[in-house]
Amino acid sequence: MKAPIGITMGDPAGIGPEIVAKLLAESAATGAGRPAVVYGELEALRRGAATVGADLAFAPVPKPGAEAPAGAVPVIAVGELSPDLPLGRVSAEAGALAYAAVVRAIDDAGAGRISAIVTGPINKDALRAAGIGYPGHTEILADRTGTADFAMMLANDELRVLLVSIHLSLADAVRAVTPENELRAIRLAHGATRAFGIAAPRVAVAGLNPHAGENGMFGREDLDVIAPAVAAARTEGIDASGPWPGDTVFMRARRGEFDVVVAQYHDQGLIPIKYLGIDEGVNITVGLPFVRTSVDHGTAFDLAGTGRADHASLRAAFRQAVAMTGG
Repeated sequence: MKAPIGITMGDPAGIGPEIVAKLLAESAATGAGRPAVVYGELEALRRGAATVGADLAFAPVPKPGAEAPAGAVPVIAVGELSPDLPLGRVSAEAGALAYAAVVRAIDDAGAGRISAIVTGPINKDALRAAGIGYPGHTEILADRTGTADFAMMLANDELRVLLVSIHLSLADAVRAVTPENELRAIRLAHGATRAFGIAAPRVAVAGLNPHAGENGMFGREDLDVIAPAVAAARTEGIDASGPWPGDTVFMRARRGEFDVVVAQYHDQGLIPIKYLGIDEGVNITVGLPFVRTSVDHGTAFDLAGTGRADHASLRAAFRQAVAMTGG
C-alpha cells in the first residue's frame, strides 16, 4: 500500500479549506483516488466544508497512515486558530499556521510517511506578517530539504514551462541569467519532462531580450550567456535549442514543436500558462527528494467564505501527484 498523499490546507483565511473540502467530497462520492491526509486546522476545515455544503467529518491523527474514525478525513493538526479569525484578510496568525502545515508535511515527506505533498494556496503578506521571510512555497521546500538545484515548473494539458529564476524583481532576474543557472534549468527541465513519460524531451529555451537579442543588437545576454548554455546541454545529450524569441516560443510549444520551455523569469513563463486558464494549471517543484505539486492560483481572499471557489486546479495537482508517484 502506497503512503498517503499529504494535502496542506493553505492559508485558513483564504479559499484553501473550501477547495480542499470540495476535492475530498468529490473523491468520497466517486470512491476514486489515493488515500490522503490533510495538514491544517480542524475548525477551519470544518468551516470550509460547511461553506461548500460538503458532508465531511475531520478527525485528528498523530501521524500519516494512522487510522481515523470510520468515514472521517484524517488531519495532522498543526495548531488552533482563534475562533474569530476573519476570512478574506491578511493575518499573521493564519500565515503562521499555513507555514507550520507546510513544514510538517515536508518533514513527513522526507521521512517517507507521505508519498507526495499537494499544497493549497498561501499568502506572502500573511507569511511576512508572521515574521516568516520566504517569498513562497518553493523556497520553503528547498531550504527545509537542503535542495540546491531546484526550479518551478508550471504545466497544463497544452504547455510545460520551467523557470530559470522564480520570485525575484525583474532587475534581479536579469542578473540571474548566468551560464550556471541556464544549464541547471535546462537539465532540470529535461529530467522533469522525462518524469512525464517523454523519453527524449525537446527543450526550448526562451530568450531574455526582444527577438532573443537580435544577434546582440538588443542586449548580449542571449548571445553570450544563454546560447553557450544551450550548446553545453547538447553536448550532454539533451535535445535543447534556443534561445528563441520569447514572444513566439510558447506558441510553438503549444503547437507541438517542443515538450517544455525554459523561461527566463517569473512573468515570462507564467503569463502564457495562466492565459490558457488557471483551472487546470499545476505548479510542480522540480529537484526535491519527493513529489510536490500545487494549485496555480492564490488565496482569493475576495472569494473566501462564499463557497464559489473552483477546486479544479487542486484536483489537477492531486491527480498529477498520483501520476508522479506511480498511480
